[in-house]
Amino acid sequence: MTDQMAPDPTLTRIVEAVRLGHTGRAAEAREQLTALWEEIGPSGDALHRCTLAHHLADLQDTPDAELRWDERALAAVSEVTDERARRHLPSLEVRALLPSLYLNLADCHRRLGNPGPAREHLGRAREHLARLPDDPYGEMIRAAVRDFNADDPTDHRRR
Repeated sequence: MTDQMAPDPTLTRIVEAVRLGHTGRAAEAREQLTALWEEIGPSGDALHRCTLAHHLADLQDTPDAELRWDERALAAVSEVTDERARRHLPSLEVRALLPSLYLNLADCHRRLGNPGPAREHLGRAREHLARLPDDPYGEMIRAAVRDFNADDPTDHRRR
């Protein structure tokens, strides 16, 4: 048996659209991901919904729109099992996704001028830091949580 997992066509499409957005074609990437969201539907694969919503939030033009997508990502992650996540990436623990998801919610609330909810979500991100892997991604999220200022609405770092 091999350690390689079979590619997931939906996750591949999500990654392709995200890469498109990174090339400066955010509107086109947003259209592709929105169309894919409609295909997946509200009862579709929760890992697909979480991943798509998490990335689609980054392509929004306003913090309000980002917040709606970040909330969808968090809602979907509650339906993802470790077993399902490991079919995509064998070492993935669902709880390791939570610090980034909560941090993004905190960031949106901060930019919307809501320091109370920003601090609340930051606290939830901190609660889950122990689940992060000891790798560059984990360190990036830990540093972002450490450096986060819920009271500064001008800080626009996304995770």
